[in-house]
Amino acid sequence: MDAITLSRVYDHEPHGEGRCYLVERLWPRGIRHEEVELDSWAKDAAPSHELRMWFGHDPQRWEEFRRRYFAELDTRPQAWQPLVDAAATGEITLLYSSRDREHNNAIALRDYLLERLARQRG
Repeated sequence: MDAITLSRVYDHEPHGEGRCYLVERLWPRGIRHEEVELDSWAKDAAPSHELRMWFGHDPQRWEEFRRRYFAELDTRPQAWQPLVDAAATGEITLLYSSRDREHNNAIALRDYLLERLARQRG
């Protein structure tokens, strides 16, 4: 059984199973690179700088953010396909830095990846 879980990078406790990917365009403030056990920093799978700034973690912009972010992802399969491939073979964790645990790019990306994974399986 595969799964895509989410974890806030500031609270993340590695559990030794599955692969771990940071899905932020910018490295999280106050975190040293050595402090985070990562398989990869998937910054190209994160929203563009312009979209991130427009969204500003405003919950009222959430649905439009998702629509715009998915459109960006549609143009960058090389950024997200490795995540789908990894999820197809086991558990992956997407690390994010947002304080908002309900409206952030990792949630939207997880939904996008799960949809692509389901399509891939037919």
